Amino acid sequence: MKTIAKMVLPNVTTPFSSFSIHKTLRTQTTPPTNYLKPSLSNSITNMSSFPKNTNRKLPILLFDIMDTIVRDPFYKDIPEFFGMSFNELIDCKHPTSWIEFEKGLIDEAELERKFFKDGRDFDLEGLKTCMRNGYSYIEGVEQLLLALKKNNFEMHAFTNYPIWYQLIEDKLKLSKYLSWTFCSCTLGKRKPDTEFYKEVVRHLEVDPEYCIFIDDRFLIFLYIRLFMKIKP
Repeated sequence: MKTIAKMVLPNVTTPFSSFSIHKTLRTQTTPPTNYLKPSLSNSITNMSSFPKNTNRKLPILLFDIMDTIVRDPFYKDIPEFFGMSFNELIDCKHPTSWIEFEKGLIDEAELERKFFKDGRDFDLEGLKTCMRNGYSYIEGVEQLLLALKKNNFEMHAFTNYPIWYQLIEDKLKLSKYLSWTFCSCTLGKRKPDTEFYKEVVRHLEVDPEYCIFIDDRFLIFLYIRLFMKIKP
């Protein structure tokens, strides 16, 4: 992901993610093309409405984590750790073990056993150290989170990631700014599973229109709006 300083403000009518964009952020009268598949969009939108007379500050912000808030070491650091290229790593790793780990279906010991297709041994603790060393805030993002917190926005992680999110928390202390509420490893669901989105709405007890899912494509838009002091 490019750093914030180098990114270009996207067209706000572009659908940024698979979750609802708050209607006050749309600057044109023509509705944007719905990024959701009809079944997913309808299944979320048609959920029973929650009371709207709430004192909570809206919208609620749902952040993807990797390469949005935190640098993802998977693409560069991990291949280097194994002494191979990224493509070589993809070719020889087990096709589903990481996804199962992200969903909390297997633990570290099982991940170590089946990380590679051929079951080869590797240094799991060394891999975790490599991951930990590779985690860092994306440039400019911590300042953004601080500004949002000072403006009393409710913020949650909404991310596909294994229990190693605790390594991120230990190093970067994201919980100063947001809650690790929606992690695939604790809920057993991954985006774009419809049930994962429904779980968010049920837990927050707000209609989907009052949620914004922020990934790296939407981050710069939020950054500029906030620091130009334009109310989101």
